[in-house]
Amino acid sequence: MKFVDEATIEVIAGDGGDGSASFRREKYVPRGGPDGGDGGHGGSIYAVADRNINTLIDYRYARIHRARSGENGHGADKYGRGADDIVLRVPVGTVITDAETGSLIADLATHEQRALIAKGGKGGLGNIHFKSSINRAPRQTTPGEKGEQHMLRLELKVLADVGLLGLPNAGKSTLIRAVSAARPKVADYPFTTLAPNLGVVRTDTNRSFVLADIPGLIEGAADGAGLGHQFLRHLQRTRLLLHVVDIAPFDPEAEPVRDARAIVDELKRYDEALYDKPRWLVLNKLDLVPGEEREKRVKQFVKAYRWKGPVFAIAAVNGDGCREMTFRIQDWLDAHPAFAPPVTADDGARNANAADATNAAGASE
Repeated sequence: MKFVDEATIEVIAGDGGDGSASFRREKYVPRGGPDGGDGGHGGSIYAVADRNINTLIDYRYARIHRARSGENGHGADKYGRGADDIVLRVPVGTVITDAETGSLIADLATHEQRALIAKGGKGGLGNIHFKSSINRAPRQTTPGEKGEQHMLRLELKVLADVGLLGLPNAGKSTLIRAVSAARPKVADYPFTTLAPNLGVVRTDTNRSFVLADIPGLIEGAADGAGLGHQFLRHLQRTRLLLHVVDIAPFDPEAEPVRDARAIVDELKRYDEALYDKPRWLVLNKLDLVPGEEREKRVKQFVKAYRWKGPVFAIAAVNGDGCREMTFRIQDWLDAHPAFAPPVTADDGARNANAADATNAAGASE
């Protein structure tokens, strides 16, 4: 199935039914009085996170979601029937914002988490409510309320503990294959990875973390160049970034230190908060460096790059150095537990009704 991580939809809740203006008509009961019932409530629209869904592709083709309106009230004090609610199931990690204002509606970070995204209108009052001592035959009713209508933007941000960052062909996909059961496509040309890949890294029976691989970044990514800028949002939920660098590029004109700095600059331009996340350096493809030169090559890079944080020299293709690195990552994650993101940006009416209806500091450059 094609991976789609954003969509814009329109949600239209149902209107409430109108109240009825009716009078009791019964043999031997003169002046029976009002008996108009209330209108039914309009259907509301909810979004629910579902861990069995991993793409928003359905919402690329079904853009308008409309709930039914409530029935009008009837005589004999009968209420109109309320309309059924609509539930839109989305992947876990979906962020819903108002497409016009940009305000946060919901952040669905856990399975079966529910949020009200369009509230149905209340039913109008029948004339039975307006009977008084001075008005025994009221004809007054109220119309049903209009349902809410919104243009919403859906964005999927994958839920991962650790994110891989680097140029195309730095070996990120090879690394995730080496440490997890994920099997992304690996080839010797740039942009082999076209969509985020997730892998679960198990370090013990009850210890594991989720690793995310996104398409490689290139210089100018913050301005839309290449593919990686489309997926940088998927790194925003991570707690730790691994900057993967090809320490033995085939291109004689390649400069690993310059390229590594360019990627970090793009990260900063895209999102300061993402730039400030704890970041570790992973020097990959050590297998292509002669054994007697490896230590020297690593030290030269670290010195030229002016790196002060943790650094790992690995060969993802054969797994050298990967085991030690994953255990260090697991220990760091255990010492820096994640905090659940808020469900919504505020305590507005939509979020209140939804409830009724249902980093740490680290090494940096």
